[in-house]
Amino acid sequence: MAANQADGGNTWTIPLEISVRVGAGIELVQVQRPAAPSPAMGPLGPPPPSSTTGSGTLDSLAASADDSVRGVLQGGHGLHHYLAGIDKLSPEERQSIVDQAILLLDGYYAHLQLKKAMHGIDPVQRLRLLRRRLRRYESEISFHNELTDIFTGLRDLHTNYILPEYFAKAAAFLPFRLKHCYENGSRVYIVTETMKGISDANFNKGVRINYWNAVPIDRAVEIAANYHAGSNPDARHARGVDGLTQRALLISAPPDDEWVIVGYTDLAGVRREFRAEWSVVDVPQPEEDGSVQSTGAALALGLDLEGDVRRRINGLLFSPEKLAERNRIRQARASAGYTTAGGNTPEEATAIAAAAAVQGLKSVMPDVFDVQMLNVGGKMVGYLRIRTFSVPRDEPFVNEVVRLLEHPDFPKERMILDVRGNGGGLIWAGERLLQLFTAKRIEPTRAQFAVTPLTVELARADGQLAMWRPSLERAVETGAAFSAAFPITDPERCNDIGHRYKGAVVLIIDARCYSTTDMFAAGFKDHGIGKILGVDNNTGAGGANVWTIDLLRRLLHGAGDTAAVAQGW
Repeated sequence: MAANQADGGNTWTIPLEISVRVGAGIELVQVQRPAAPSPAMGPLGPPPPSSTTGSGTLDSLAASADDSVRGVLQGGHGLHHYLAGIDKLSPEERQSIVDQAILLLDGYYAHLQLKKAMHGIDPVQRLRLLRRRLRRYESEISFHNELTDIFTGLRDLHTNYILPEYFAKAAAFLPFRLKHCYENGSRVYIVTETMKGISDANFNKGVRINYWNAVPIDRAVEIAANYHAGSNPDARHARGVDGLTQRALLISAPPDDEWVIVGYTDLAGVRREFRAEWSVVDVPQPEEDGSVQSTGAALALGLDLEGDVRRRINGLLFSPEKLAERNRIRQARASAGYTTAGGNTPEEATAIAAAAAVQGLKSVMPDVFDVQMLNVGGKMVGYLRIRTFSVPRDEPFVNEVVRLLEHPDFPKERMILDVRGNGGGLIWAGERLLQLFTAKRIEPTRAQFAVTPLTVELARADGQLAMWRPSLERAVETGAAFSAAFPITDPERCNDIGHRYKGAVVLIIDARCYSTTDMFAAGFKDHGIGKILGVDNNTGAGGANVWTIDLLRRLLHGAGDTAAVAQGW
């Protein structure tokens, strides 16, 4: 978000006037047995290679997995096997991809001039050079890596090169996760979750990571961060940490190493090594509620796609019980007995059935919300974790939050609203949620277009963009760089439910909050809803929304200079 700033402390501050420039976020969519525990390390250096224990095979991970995810793991592959058959694009198809990337960045990207100045880059020129030198890229991977590097250099997670379907549906992972924290003022890296089936009995939650392929862990994180498009140092660091163990292959380049050697200190203080192999599986698809997303909702998408894949792969690997619960609730919805005599709409009937399928402070959207009651110093505090705003429609999302806040068991005097790691989603869902926590009238974030001939044509082509059209047409004559600013979310819809939670609210954010979540945090601050606690100095700072090529085709109907968009990929 263009106006995001941190004050350098733990409380994140946002200026009162927030302006998001709408850029068509570009997505080029295409057609063994356990080893014995390793001996202890000596105090002066790493152990010899013979002391390194292995992670076990993907088969061993699948055999130990929950029933709800075992089939997905059994269908996976080691990284070497997965990469063996990827040469699929013809020279003409590669050229078509590069041509579209040039057209979209040059014609629609709102932040192009800003990014060129901020980062000293010229992505359009790099694309032109790539087009001229296409024959030099003999392998499929080298071509994709070059395109990915160009888009990563923008430091904008809304503007992405999405790899072909072979990659786009998959993610690479190691069988554990790690996070950083601080001890005596120094940053340390701790394993926070491990998968069942790991053969090293000493590699558990809480062990400290020291080395990564013989590279000190801080430097390894810096190297990994270069593969990701975080827009500020905190965001890049957070993505570097996550990128050590997971890669969303729709955006990120596959790992170069087929396995890693991790140097760690176990819970007894003994230094050891552990070999972890990269595996690749298909990523669970987002849950659908049976409805078709409207064009208006597609226009209101503000999402970190990489972060959304990360959320889903974490659910698969480390929270399989949530997938099982989601499937159980889906079955309850499907079996809802709807009759016209009951007086309910089909949507109401399925919502009632879903609510009846859960007990206590459990959500009917278990992969979206976590709800708890906490005892803090003898006082009961409500806790609501919102993991994503990525939903097909805002109404069921907002209604579920209302239901949880008004549940008799949810504390009414004080609550924690936790959006750490939330990569955004449907802007309507985030901005409509704010009204539940304040009596003030909500003013949604306003957005602008960059002024180009193609954005003028875009505003003329679709009535949903009509409010931007006059200022775009004037700007062509006056030389203004951007259109007038208007809200993406209807202000009336931002105030149609009203103040529902009257207690004190604290919002927790981090460097992986992005896009819609950035806008939500900005609105929370702008309207004085409560205190904001920042785990990092910044949020992810996403300043545009995400439009796919398919959406542009629908809006433009293949007219004029956009004919090339309707061709090819």
